[in-house]
Amino acid sequence: MSGNNKKFGLGRGLDTLLGGNDEALTWNEPTKTADNKNEKSAPAGKNTLPIDKIVPSTLQPRHEFDAEALQALSDSIRDKGVLQPLLVRPTGEGKYELVAGERRWRAAQMAELKEVPAIIKVLTDREALEIALIENLQRENLSPIEEAEGINRLIEEYEYTQETAGQAIGKSRAYITNVLRLLLLPREVQKALSEEKITVGHARALVGCENAVALAALIIKKGLSVRDAEKLATAAKNTYGREPAQKRPPLGVDMDLEQIMQDLQQKLQLKVKINTGKMGKGSVTLHYSNPAELSVILDILEKR
Repeated sequence: MSGNNKKFGLGRGLDTLLGGNDEALTWNEPTKTADNKNEKSAPAGKNTLPIDKIVPSTLQPRHEFDAEALQALSDSIRDKGVLQPLLVRPTGEGKYELVAGERRWRAAQMAELKEVPAIIKVLTDREALEIALIENLQRENLSPIEEAEGINRLIEEYEYTQETAGQAIGKSRAYITNVLRLLLLPREVQKALSEEKITVGHARALVGCENAVALAALIIKKGLSVRDAEKLATAAKNTYGREPAQKRPPLGVDMDLEQIMQDLQQKLQLKVKINTGKMGKGSVTLHYSNPAELSVILDILEKR
């Protein structure tokens, strides 16, 4: 990140993250009275925004919202109001885009509130995504796949490295690497993880398995432990690719090197190229097609 882009640390709270120089709407909690219990408007206080002026953000890393939990929050808001302001940024069209607090915004709509307390902050896209990730991670609201997609977006769209992404959300480099590896899994396996049919431990064991979808189904059906899943995945990786007859290598390619190249590709699940030179010299090239595959290579090198 450049010096002009503010880093936000996990666990410091929105007050610390936001600073105090930008335009903001502050809000004081109203005193509850018996006759305002069922009132379908924002709590007393002038520093609010019309709820229909607020729009959801495309940068929101969270995709799934539990209906039962949302209804419970709506019931609480109907009774006590929105106790924590939303964080929004102006769009320049009289509207405000949500940065943090989408659950509260959705629940307030369900409670039929007309206005909600809000803090307005001018933020770049990368700052907005960073804050949205932090808020969700603090509340443990993101699924592992949503977290991985959010981090991957920081890397692909906003030129973060794994190290700076980890610093931004308060996670270690190793943690970032392991989370990104989940994106190598087939969509069916990612969905099973998001739906909590398998755990992160199960999912990690399946990274690199060609038949990961079938293995995930077997893990779910038999209720296998993570250790049993790891054994199953290891066995699958060891047998993968050995049964069909090996293709003949091109003329001039050393048979031993060809076998080594195939073994490396099978083990790493990456494209491998071995180039030979004179006097026994040569080079090994590992190819990757996305940041998640690069993280696999970095993880392997760090363990050496």
